[in-house]
Amino acid sequence: MIVGTAGHIDHGKTTLVKALTGVDADRLPEEKARGITLDLGYAYAPLPDGSVLGFVDVPGHEKLIHNMLAGATGIDFVLLVIAADDGPMPQTREHLELLDLLGLTRGAVALNKIDAVTPQRLAEAQAEVAALLAGTGLAGSPVFPLSARGGEGVAALREHLDAAAAGTARAWVQGRFRLAIDRCFSLAGAGTVVTGTAHSGRVGAGDTVIVSPPGRGEQIRARVRSLHVQDRPAQQGQAGERCALALVGDFEKRDIERGMWVVDPALAIPLRRFQGELRVPAGQGALRHLQTVHVHLGAEDIMGRVAVLDCTEVGAGETALVEILLERDTLALRGDRFVLRDAGAQRSVAGGRVLDIFPPTRHKRSAERLALLAAMRDDDPLPALSLQAAQASAGVDLARFAAAWNLAAAEAEALWSRAGLTLIRDGESRLGFAGASWTALEQRLLDALAREHERATDLVGVERERLRRMTSANLPRAAFDALVGELLAAGRIAQTRAWLHLPDHVASLSAGDRDLFAVLKPLLDAAPFNPPRVRDVFRASGTAEDVVRQLFRRVARAGELYPVAHDHFFTSRAVAELARIVAELNARHGAARAADLRDIIYGDGGGGRKVAIQILEFFDRIGYTRRVRDEHLLRGGATTHAWLDE
Repeated sequence: MIVGTAGHIDHGKTTLVKALTGVDADRLPEEKARGITLDLGYAYAPLPDGSVLGFVDVPGHEKLIHNMLAGATGIDFVLLVIAADDGPMPQTREHLELLDLLGLTRGAVALNKIDAVTPQRLAEAQAEVAALLAGTGLAGSPVFPLSARGGEGVAALREHLDAAAAGTARAWVQGRFRLAIDRCFSLAGAGTVVTGTAHSGRVGAGDTVIVSPPGRGEQIRARVRSLHVQDRPAQQGQAGERCALALVGDFEKRDIERGMWVVDPALAIPLRRFQGELRVPAGQGALRHLQTVHVHLGAEDIMGRVAVLDCTEVGAGETALVEILLERDTLALRGDRFVLRDAGAQRSVAGGRVLDIFPPTRHKRSAERLALLAAMRDDDPLPALSLQAAQASAGVDLARFAAAWNLAAAEAEALWSRAGLTLIRDGESRLGFAGASWTALEQRLLDALAREHERATDLVGVERERLRRMTSANLPRAAFDALVGELLAAGRIAQTRAWLHLPDHVASLSAGDRDLFAVLKPLLDAAPFNPPRVRDVFRASGTAEDVVRQLFRRVARAGELYPVAHDHFFTSRAVAELARIVAELNARHGAARAADLRDIIYGDGGGGRKVAIQILEFFDRIGYTRRVRDEHLLRGGATTHAWLDE
């Protein structure tokens, strides 16, 4: 368990930590000379079960609130120190307000310096403490009268802390590793060392981690050479523990600073905006739309602005949904707590938690969007996932969802199952569709085919890529292929060569068109991979050029020709053979290239490159292949059978 101190300057926080642990947390020469804490200090004490209790000692001076907030990141338990002679003071109240905004509810009060007050004053101080805590997250916390210098009452507090540590749950151990850096230094024999509190997951010697966001240049990839956990050498550290990681990699110490994160590579997602919920504390002024603020998130302090989403301004004691716009990159995940202070860093204006690290750029204030943010308030991700899947006709990117909520692999799989999602593999990632959304997509595809058949009765069907755009322009190709596969298997649609259509739809040519095409088709068959263009057919047959053009277009609509390029029609059999050759080139070389295709279909005489390029571009256009620079890769699941069904 990590205990964080809080309280007014000179109320004895550091002295109490030393009484509890035997360690002086003031490490800087200036701190020792002046007798006040200026930066974060750390101390550790063994627990009865063999584990270690960690302390983060924070400065109490009003000008050092940014350091106090950096230290409050990731603590499990608050130790609020109040001097009995002074009672609650300005920084006592400010620290308590900040802790409340951070959502911390476990703690105890050390009523210090009881050896300097009368019994009557002690009773008054206890009443003042009870009044102070009322209405906060620490209301009802136990109060321990003690003397940090004399030792009276310290043992009772230590016993309480030991018991609290034994009951501390490790809710985030199963997620991926995250640590907010609050110190970075060089150590002989170890190299660059970073310290902080692990927010989630586990890390071990030899693990690869990312230091992000990038302070100078790109994100830093590093290896954990060794680590100390709770001030002891260890092979592994986990959520809720203070960790010191010795990192090695292609970087220098100056590239790392307080506020950065050490994370599992899957969580290295720099961002400059996120959406969340916040609350303005009672007694503060209203928070205005686009107000400039200091954003304290993790161990970082970043300037930013607040865009209010569900109202015009947020009054004292009110809550709101907001988008935080940052001046530079940081890292965050759903559930992270943040505090906002005014532009002059003089007072706290609000506090809240992150809900969505992948906010949309449009329709941020729509009823649908606000409903989804409201669902994200639930700590169970199921309501948010179910609603997001219901709203997303193109599916939910499950890898992004798992990263945003920091779900371990097993936890994520269980969630997909609980949500009853239809899962589609899309390369390295997966998409999740709600059952109703998947059914709606099926109906939209069927309706699109019906409309097209009604519009063009002589058209055999719709090319696959065009039908995808007609169904849902932003539907990923992998999801559309799965949708088509299910409908084909169920007999609800049919396929003729490269065209999809309803089972009862038949396109046919008139008798006159059929007779004329029978006369002209041998000209195309004579050179199947470079047939004569419309003007060349006109010259060879004497049939008017426009008559040839309109005929070939009608034959193409019936599915027996393909317009590979302008006025350049290939027979369906020729296209089927070309599709087979392209597939073989992909199997042999990993891709099809114009030069290789030209050599196969025209020989190595040097001609035909332009037509080969047009053929490959045609396959890209209809979705059989996709172009990557000068190569044409067979799309996942693509086969030649669509062109072989004569």
